Amino acid sequence: MIKKSKFTATKISATALIIGSLSLFPLYSNAAIPMQVDGKELPSLAPMLESATPAVVSISVAGTHEVKQQVPDAFKFFFGQRRGQQAQERPFRGLGSGVIIDADKGFIVTNNHVIDEADEILINLKDGRQFEAKKIGTDAQSDIALLQIKAEDLTAIKIADSDLLRVGDFAVAIGSPFGLGQTVTSGIVSALGRSGLNIEQLEDFIQTDAAINSGNSGGALVNLRGELIGINTAILGPSGGNVGIGFAIPSSMMRNLVNQIIEYGEVRRGVLGITGNSINAELAKAMDLDINQGGFVSQVAPDSAAEEAGIKAGDIIIEVNDRKVRSFNELRGKIGSIGAGKKVELTLLRDGDEKTVEVTLKAAPDANIAAVNLHPMLKGAKLSSNEQGSGVVVNDVDANSPAAAVGLQKGDVIAGVNRSRIKNLAALRGALEQIQGVVALNIVRGNTELYLMMR
Repeated sequence: MIKKSKFTATKISATALIIGSLSLFPLYSNAAIPMQVDGKELPSLAPMLESATPAVVSISVAGTHEVKQQVPDAFKFFFGQRRGQQAQERPFRGLGSGVIIDADKGFIVTNNHVIDEADEILINLKDGRQFEAKKIGTDAQSDIALLQIKAEDLTAIKIADSDLLRVGDFAVAIGSPFGLGQTVTSGIVSALGRSGLNIEQLEDFIQTDAAINSGNSGGALVNLRGELIGINTAILGPSGGNVGIGFAIPSSMMRNLVNQIIEYGEVRRGVLGITGNSINAELAKAMDLDINQGGFVSQVAPDSAAEEAGIKAGDIIIEVNDRKVRSFNELRGKIGSIGAGKKVELTLLRDGDEKTVEVTLKAAPDANIAAVNLHPMLKGAKLSSNEQGSGVVVNDVDANSPAAAVGLQKGDVIAGVNRSRIKNLAALRGALEQIQGVVALNIVRGNTELYLMMR
């Protein structure tokens, strides 16, 4: 039985109502520009949204993905499957959101899971225009992807420093849930540094109660100045819908990764070379510690960045570049978005004493992007920039792929394109974009130099 709440009607002056409403925006009064209603001023987010929403786009994708089905033993002979599996290509379509971060170059950030395996990516702007996008680079571990469109009169969003966020700051989510078109919801920053959710391999999420639903993935989480503080990426709910717990990739983490993709053509992930655990009450008691948060170092790998910086097993890392670290997963997420070769300042506790060390991160061994982003005939090859800064290494080639048909082999180094030398993936992409027609890849294979032709 539903009961109606009892209440006493009270006359409230318009002035008191306005003052109470304006007090919600003490730090962002410029964003919440008042509007006139019956001669009275009421706060509104509309002026801020008018400048921010044109930078948020809707994304529709189409493609095919491989589905493997188990084949009963009795039918293996007919299907020719030695391992009892039959692979089928099935078409799919999907919807998501994205954020324009560079109007001049047409760069758009979204989630990797929005465009993963997509053969066709269409960008729909708020003004109704539609453009086909190409993939510039992706990072599956952090779920970030960078797209590019060729268009005039774009609006880019301003990117805020998400490291300055506090729990309780107002947040506004912008995206296209359920394909309904652009939608805006509001809430607050519910928590920071969320990790251990097993959503992505690298997790350092902003948690918000601003409503996020299917289709919001890749959209913008902004502050009341209309500045980007996060990329909406996941929801926590039993039915796949909003229950007031959504997660966004911090803008600072996104910017680090995107800058690497733009500069090098890939994510050059940095690693410390440590293993460990999060500090909790049980571990703190066992180790007789005075803190309950941080990243406990249980092992330091030989010849790693951590060893060279003097980090030892038993150390507790509590800050990265003067930013608090609450858990080992959060530490991993922050370090994982910083590029190899970058210097990081770590604050740690050793035998009760606080110590600061500077670490130069080393490269992770898994820095590859799919070569389909570079040229259709390179599909099936996994490439990475040569550590020596001379060419692009072919790390693997899928059997029966276009790259295999061209003649690429694992271990090859692409040293040039049409007699022009290249240094890394970004240079290879740039060279391929300038060429129409036949492409001659200069390949170094062991002690042999040869040319492979692509059309």
